[in-house]
Order: sequence, then C-alpha cells, then structure tokens
Amino acid sequence: MRGPHNIWRLIRTGATLERTGAMNVVLDAFEAPPLLRFVAHALGKPFVWLGYKGDPDMPPATRALTALGPAYIKFGQVLSTRPDVVGDDLAQHLRILQDKLPPFATDLARAEVEKELGFPVDEVFSEFSEPIAAASIAQVHHARVRETGEEVAVKVLRPNIERDFRKDIDAFYFAARIIEMFAPAARRLKPMDVIEHFDGVVRGELDLRLESSAASEFADNTKNDQGFRLPVINWALSGRRVMTLGWADGVSLGDNDAIDAAGHDRNLLADRVMELFLSHALRDGYFHADMHQGNLKVAPNGDIIAYDFGIMGHINEYTRRVYAEILFGFIQKDYKRVAEVHFEAGYVSADQDVDEFARALRAVGEPIFGVDATGISMGRLLSYLFEVTERFGMETRTELILLQRTMVVVEGVARSLNPHINIWEVAKPVVEDYIKQSIGPRAVLSDLTKTARVLARFGPRLPQLVEAALVRQAHNEDSPRTRWRLIRPALVGAVFGALLVIGIQLLT
Repeated sequence: MRGPHNIWRLIRTGATLERTGAMNVVLDAFEAPPLLRFVAHALGKPFVWLGYKGDPDMPPATRALTALGPAYIKFGQVLSTRPDVVGDDLAQHLRILQDKLPPFATDLARAEVEKELGFPVDEVFSEFSEPIAAASIAQVHHARVRETGEEVAVKVLRPNIERDFRKDIDAFYFAARIIEMFAPAARRLKPMDVIEHFDGVVRGELDLRLESSAASEFADNTKNDQGFRLPVINWALSGRRVMTLGWADGVSLGDNDAIDAAGHDRNLLADRVMELFLSHALRDGYFHADMHQGNLKVAPNGDIIAYDFGIMGHINEYTRRVYAEILFGFIQKDYKRVAEVHFEAGYVSADQDVDEFARALRAVGEPIFGVDATGISMGRLLSYLFEVTERFGMETRTELILLQRTMVVVEGVARSLNPHINIWEVAKPVVEDYIKQSIGPRAVLSDLTKTARVLARFGPRLPQLVEAALVRQAHNEDSPRTRWRLIRPALVGAVFGALLVIGIQLLT
C-alpha cells in the first residue's frame, strides 16, 4: 500500500499544516533544509483550501494534528516522548495534545463487544452506559457485570480503527521516504526508524490483550506498594478489541478542589506520586509512562489509582543501576563520579576527557542546586544532562528519553499538588535504598548467584564445547599447550560455577 496513492493524503496533510500555521513550526523543529522546505510548501500552499481548519484556540501543531484525526493525534503523542527528534519546544506543545474525540455511537460499541465476547451485551452486563470518555483509538463505557454485580469500565476500540490507522501509517512511511530522498541531512533523525517505532506502538495499542497483559504485569510488580492500586483486569470479558477492568472510584488527581473537599492531604499525595514512579522505574524497571493527572485518581481511602496502560516504559537492570548512580551523584554533587559512570557505561566514548566532562556536568548541576530547594527540577536537570552528553558524542538512548519525559510529567503532577515540594528530598531515600540493594554486598551476592547459574547450566555441554573448540583449532596448532589453553577457561568456569552454587546454598 506504500505507493503514489498516498500523495493525496500528504497533500491534505500539507494543506492542513499550512492553514493552521503549523508548517513552519514543524519544519523548524526538524531543522529542515531548504529543499525539503520547498517540497513541503509546494504540497501545502497551492491546496491550502483543502486543509482542515481545526480549533483556533489550540497551538498550531496540536491544532493541525487534532484536525487530521486519530492517527495524527497518536503520532503527536508518541513524538512528544522524543524531544531528541522534534526538539524541546515542539515536544512540550505535543505533551498537551488533547486525546479527545467525539465518541462513536453506543450501538456500534455494543456490537463490537458482542462480536468480541460472543454473547449479547445484555446477557453479560446488566448496565452499559453511554461513552464516558473517548480517545483516538478507543472509548470507555461504565457497566455492571450481570453475574456478580461488579462495576467495571469497558474499553472498546473504534470500529475500523485498524484499517484507518493502516492507511495513515502507510502515508507516514511514504513521507519518511520523501524526507530521506530530498533531505539527506535529515537522515540523522532516522525518519524511517521513527515511523517504525510509531508503527510498533500503535500495533500494541490496537490489541487490547497486550494492554491487559501490561496491566497484569504492572499489578504483580506493585501489589505490595502501600497507597497504590490498579483496577483488576477481567480476563473473561476481555479480548483483542475489548478490555474490561474494575471501576476506579475516586477523584481526579488534577482536581485540587475535589481532593481538598474529600479531606486528602495533597502534600502526602505529591510525595507518594514521586516515590511510586521512582520505585517502579528503579526497582522494577517497568513503569507507567503516561502518568498525567488524567490517568490517576485518588480513592476514598487515599490510595492512588492508576489506569490506561497503553504506554509502558521498560529499562533493563544495568541501565537502572547507571541511572541511579547518576541521580545519586548529582544529589551528592559528586560530578567526577557522575562523569566516570557515563564512561564506565560506555555512554560517552573513551577518547573523551573525563575531567572535562565532569566540569561540563558541574555547569549543569550547580545552577540548579544554587536555587531554593523547591525550585530544583529533576526533569530539567535530566534534560540539561542529555544536552551535555550529546555534545560529548553520547548516542540517543530511547529508553532514557522516555524515562526523562515521564519524569517531567510526574514532577508536574507532584508540583500541581504541592508547589513547595522538594523533589530531591523525596527522591533521595528511594535512590539510596535502590543503590544499597543493587550496588552493595547483597547485590554482589545476587550477581554471583546469577553468574553461577548460567555457568552451571553449561556444565553438561562442557565436553562438546571443549571438543568443538579443539576441532576448530586443530588445523592451526596441534600441541598439548594449545589444547590446554583452549580447555582451561571452560574448566575454570565450570568449577567456579559449581563451587559458587554450593557455597551460596550453604550460606542460605
């Protein structure tokens, strides 16, 4: 489908960008060269009358994307997590993109539920409301399960949304090829990779079984977190196009008046939001990557409830340790150690000067720590940090960009609840505890245990591995010394693994 027929969609896109005033905003954000600017305006200006008008009260970029429809709205949301691609200013505008569209008819929603679950809606639910929220991909209904009387939220994909997204994504691929053709300099932004990333995100969100799975894994990780809970997934009433989960009863975390009226302590809630995010990111390496006020509620008992698990972030254990050491180094103002961590992790090339890098990091940290504690922004520090590391040749790491973006959102939620919150006082015990768990003696023992298990697993294969190594080298050298040199590492590894497993078993 990725062919010339997509030109019409691109013409309408260009016309909408021109009509809403977003064309130059987008081109500037991507630092488009003259030839690409010429092509973009050529696709837009002559046909500006074909463009959608949009809401004039919105900023140009969000106005254009909202007018162009669901796929463009979702694309804008995904790009808001990539300031490394679109720049900080445009990313900031896209973060406020309202993912609200007119709902589709309840009759259509009921038909989708019946088709997915295989039963008439009235047999499954004693109540099924009109839409209470509508977004680019799906909408939500309040319902009650007939058999149990349980209140639930039923999320239903828009009819034909897969086909509609597929058409627009094909046009995006076509546009990416045009960009690479007419703007070779823009290849550093990897436009095809950006579209492939977006394609993958959308494919995941268009299968609600994957979102249900994400919610289930998140729930398992956080089941012991005090003051935090998630709606329970009803797997029997969920499928690819329908997701049913427990009803989240509470007030929005963005409604301070309602929070105060309910008697909740906003300062306590602000601290808890920040602590929970850091715990999920550092302890579990799996975090809710869309933790804005619209996806958070406060239950009557004061618990924070999170929902909407379409965007989740994942960082591996090694990256978590690096991230924690960087944060802790800044908390301690140990810029030399922060610099060394970047070099040890391979984030900065070894041919750079570690002392010069440490001085650059000091220039990042000191102005921030020089202000009142309530004005210290962790998100701003991470943003400045990425600017410095980019100057020293650090390649973009998508998982850290998503982490930084989520940190900015969570920090904004916390400050909206308590403008005087000291982010670093809240973060310090969480980071310190993680470092004790992941870098101290207990972590060393855990790492050795994992290493021993891997080595022991290869024990039964040791003869074959040794024989294969000998055969490969036989035609080069055939001396006892050579054979011993080949066998020795495998023997040492196997013996070490066996002894380590025995030792750990005795200790525990």
